[in-house]
Amino acid sequence: MVQQDRAIRTRRLILEAAASVFDDRGYDRATIAEVLERAGVTKGALYFHFASKEALALAVLDEHVLDIAVEPQPIKLQEFVDVTQVLSHRLCSDPIQRGAARLAVEQGSNHLDRKRSMISWTQFVEGVLGEARDRGEVLKSVVIRETAELYVGAFAGIQLMSQTLANRADLNRRVTVLHQHALPCIAVPAILAKLDLDPERGEALDAAIKAGALVDAAAP
Repeated sequence: MVQQDRAIRTRRLILEAAASVFDDRGYDRATIAEVLERAGVTKGALYFHFASKEALALAVLDEHVLDIAVEPQPIKLQEFVDVTQVLSHRLCSDPIQRGAARLAVEQGSNHLDRKRSMISWTQFVEGVLGEARDRGEVLKSVVIRETAELYVGAFAGIQLMSQTLANRADLNRRVTVLHQHALPCIAVPAILAKLDLDPERGEALDAAIKAGALVDAAAP
């Protein structure tokens, strides 16, 4: 068990180092040597977990969807809002999220399957909105798949704009504006009135998630 835990920690360390390099330099200019230097691990340790730079990048793209988990809410659309606000907050400092964001949208090498990130996020949003529809929270006129694609595309553009203008410091506010414009076309009025769109919510939720993770890690 101790050896397994060590392997999990080492893999995460390598992923975070790789994501940081991808965020700074992009996929084409990033090198395995830089990842090794930032992670402080041997080449053998890295190649035990990842066969190539491409495998590293794909793992970062896969991880950034899995990383976002928020507390269940009585209103499913609130969970959706919470996910976007936590993601927005983490894009300011979290290496996995920042590295994945650059990998997903940068123009460059055709050797990396960049569709994976957009497809994964679209499937995630589609699932959340589908469950919200089943609960009666979504207007009957809404086409779930198209709405999910719209949100993912809009978020990608907004985070790029925020990065360019403010190094993402205003991203939570910009995402709140997106929700204020889009949700009236999605949510039934009774649900819309109950949603908390506070742009500060993402930071508070992220702190609660990390506090809970620390408690879980300390448990015997």
